[in-house]
Amino acid sequence: MAAEDTTSEDQTAAPDTTDTPARAAMPAWLPRAMVLALALLGLFELANWAAHQLIGIAVMMTVAFFISLAMEPAVDGLAARGMNRGLATGLVFVIVFACSAGFLATLGVLMVETVANVVGELPRLLDELVNWANHTFHQKFTVGQLRDRLFKDSDVISSYAERAANNVWGLSSTVLGGLARFVTIALFSVYMTADGPKLRRALCSVLPPAKQGAVLHAWDLAIDKTGGYLYSRALLAIISTLAHWAFLALLGLPNALALGVWFGVIASFVPTIGTYIAGILPILVALTINPIDALWIVIFVVVYQWIQDYVLQPRITARTVDVNPAVALLSVIVGGALLGAVGALLAIPATATLQAFLGEYVPRYQVTEDPRIERSRSRKQRKQSRAAK
Repeated sequence: MAAEDTTSEDQTAAPDTTDTPARAAMPAWLPRAMVLALALLGLFELANWAAHQLIGIAVMMTVAFFISLAMEPAVDGLAARGMNRGLATGLVFVIVFACSAGFLATLGVLMVETVANVVGELPRLLDELVNWANHTFHQKFTVGQLRDRLFKDSDVISSYAERAANNVWGLSSTVLGGLARFVTIALFSVYMTADGPKLRRALCSVLPPAKQGAVLHAWDLAIDKTGGYLYSRALLAIISTLAHWAFLALLGLPNALALGVWFGVIASFVPTIGTYIAGILPILVALTINPIDALWIVIFVVVYQWIQDYVLQPRITARTVDVNPAVALLSVIVGGALLGAVGALLAIPATATLQAFLGEYVPRYQVTEDPRIERSRSRKQRKQSRAAK
């Protein structure tokens, strides 16, 4: 009995492993998969870091490429007349740089003199404004009260001035960085324009002969449309400058030539809203001298814009490419959202080139006559059209 009890106790103490599944061993591929996943994650982070570091260089190269596309027709024209291509490139870029520097210098002088005129006329304008407010709203304000209010808020003004002084170093670094980017873009633009034939030859050397013709045709199309669009804008800017210079000089406004240059460049190269932005400065100058002249400027700007949109622009852009104003404005907004000011400047040439590509490679079909297309037709004309069918 004792032996049987011992045997039963041993059987009871022994664990029952018949119903417990065996612990599965780690698969042999799992460590390798984990190492591979970590390696891929590291490569992704490295690529992301490199992309953020190189995005600025990519933007500068894109700007330089578009500038070279715009300058190449002029360089090709000079080279075809026997001038060395490198010398022709240098001459074209010197002319463009001189025009740009002249515009910026004119703008700077104009801004300084306009601010000086406004500051000089500020007491008179304040007196007239206070008198108008008192007469209109039956109040008894004085300029002294405004002066006291200004001095009362002098702490706020001094805090703004102190904050601006503290940002001098940041502003200096921004200016130096912008200058470095400008020099980089200018150098690569010169290289791309001067070595344009070599670049095309190098690109075609890695393509099969069947693809080389298509690539060269696309390149020529981009040059023609980008350069043509910019040249048409430049011609419109010259005409607008001369017209507004003559009109502002007739009104007797100071710095009429500088105001005309400002208006011509801004109104021609900023789509849709450029005219209204450009008109602010001459109107502000006129208000400090003779307010009735500001009204004449508004009338002249509206009339000239109509003439430019419906008479000058169709004739000038007939041989290049014309971009719909709504499309141009949308492209500027998208370009500015993506790349800031640089994207806004490149948006219209890029849109013009893309429009040319679509017109070249996307098939077009004839549209059948349907009264639903022309919704402005009268009901009687629609009935006659249906009866004729």
